[in-house]
Amino acid sequence: MTVNVAAGGLVRACHPEPTAAVTALSGLLALRLGHSPATLALVMAAVFTGQLTVGWSNDLIDAGRDRLVGRADKPLATGRVTARTVRVALAVAAVLCVVLSLALGAAAGLVHLFLVGCGVAYNLVLKRTALSWLPYAIAFGLLPAVVSLALDPPEWPPAWMIAAGALLGVGAHLVNVLPDLDDDAATGVRGLPHRLGPVRARVTAVVVLAAASVLVVLGPGRPPGWAWAGLAVVGVLVVAALRGRGATPFRAAMAIALADVVLLVLRGGG
Repeated sequence: MTVNVAAGGLVRACHPEPTAAVTALSGLLALRLGHSPATLALVMAAVFTGQLTVGWSNDLIDAGRDRLVGRADKPLATGRVTARTVRVALAVAAVLCVVLSLALGAAAGLVHLFLVGCGVAYNLVLKRTALSWLPYAIAFGLLPAVVSLALDPPEWPPAWMIAAGALLGVGAHLVNVLPDLDDDAATGVRGLPHRLGPVRARVTAVVVLAAASVLVVLGPGRPPGWAWAGLAVVGVLVVAALRGRGATPFRAAMAIALADVVLLVLRGGG
């Protein structure tokens, strides 16, 4: 195995898309809250290593299941990277996550480590239970708190932001699992989306994400015009997600989640 192949496999095994998305979200929130460049970089570094910890632990735990169902997109299942390499990378990421998180201050650091712990708990146990949504709700709900508690002095974000983040997390969980329902069922995974079934899971995801949009727009006070425009766009996407065919509902639900992130960042500073 060449170094390039192993490195590429290691990148794929960390779940690069959600890792990049959550890290970017933390950076945008930090920028919106007025953090200095140094603290902004520290926030993003802590969140990045936390996401690496969650992503690599997920693929290590699921390696046997992924091989069983022939997941060609999973490097550990295809042999593009060895379990030993991922374990070493995971250990390094976990140590860096602890150090960088605590460097943000005790409050922000402990909240972030709790958030990462929820992600690992999902990988280990909760993804196979009816509580599979809970780690996502906690993690997305508390992410704004990690950023605001890193301020000097530390402060908790408003309740609407925590609630909207939690709704966004639940919706993201439902949407993320939809493409893998059959593979998961074949290996005995029965989280909330599996118990709901594909149709009810999709509808629930759309409703939850739309609720997050409404909360973000109305929560911080009188909404500006652009916020109402964003909510109107979400309304169009909700119709597409509920009435569309083929890949349209999934793509529309993903677009609602993206709109929620944009609205959350833009409304979060005021």
